[in-house]
Amino acid sequence: MKRRYYTLAVIILLLLIGRSTVFVVDEMTTAIVTQFGKPVAVIESAGLCWKLPQPVQAVRFFDKRLLVYDPKPTEFLTNDKKNIVADAFVAWRIDDPRRFLETVNDRAGAEVRMADIVASEMGAALGQYPLHALISTDPEEMKIEEIMAVVTDGCRATAEANFGIEVTDVRMKRIAFPEQNKQSVFDRMRAERDRTAKRYRSEGEEEAIKIRAAADRERQEILATAYREAEGIRGRGDAKAMRIYSSAHSVDPEFYEFLRTLESYKTFMDEQTTIVLSSDSELLKYLDGKGN
Repeated sequence: MKRRYYTLAVIILLLLIGRSTVFVVDEMTTAIVTQFGKPVAVIESAGLCWKLPQPVQAVRFFDKRLLVYDPKPTEFLTNDKKNIVADAFVAWRIDDPRRFLETVNDRAGAEVRMADIVASEMGAALGQYPLHALISTDPEEMKIEEIMAVVTDGCRATAEANFGIEVTDVRMKRIAFPEQNKQSVFDRMRAERDRTAKRYRSEGEEEAIKIRAAADRERQEILATAYREAEGIRGRGDAKAMRIYSSAHSVDPEFYEFLRTLESYKTFMDEQTTIVLSSDSELLKYLDGKGN
């Protein structure tokens, strides 16, 4: 009976020892074996691994996937002395697990250090640009991509050299104004938009005046050309009529005189016309029958 108890105790002890010496590393993690708190081995391949039992050796696991850190929005000063509140996020991963463990110990410690790095790089970068490089209606004035590329490079160099962290990207999520400055900024933006609108209206009115002047000038030229052509046509018609009259007069002068007299009657005489003429007037010779 005692031998059975001894055997059972030995089995339990071996199981406990085996449990403390064997561990599994999956594809998403990196394992660091520490001996009395100091790293002695870094295991990045997935599989079953072993170590010395505690308290001689222990194992720490770190996520090797891409991680995202979202620091708190921070107030910065632009090159033209405008206060803004910038909200950014950081994409990062552990590049050197051993250095990471020795410097920041865990993810929480890494995010504390990263918040300082991002704030420092953002402040330095934003201080080199005016406000309209961040907020503008003109796409050519916007420099956010350029600014964030500088911030990313600065954060990457500092984090990798000091903490074994690879910063893959730093992106801007939101830009706002401090509460105490919002109203003055909005008023200034409205005034700027009003000035732009007035300038556009002034330019439009000036262009409209030019168009109307050109149209009036073209109208006058068209009317002058038409009048000149009409006068020419009228002159040629009158000349042709005179030739016809002259030809008709030369053929039969008396008949021509008769027709011209009748035409003059049509011109100045109607039912309401009263004419007082002397008895020897030329106009009466066809009215009183003496002209026959």
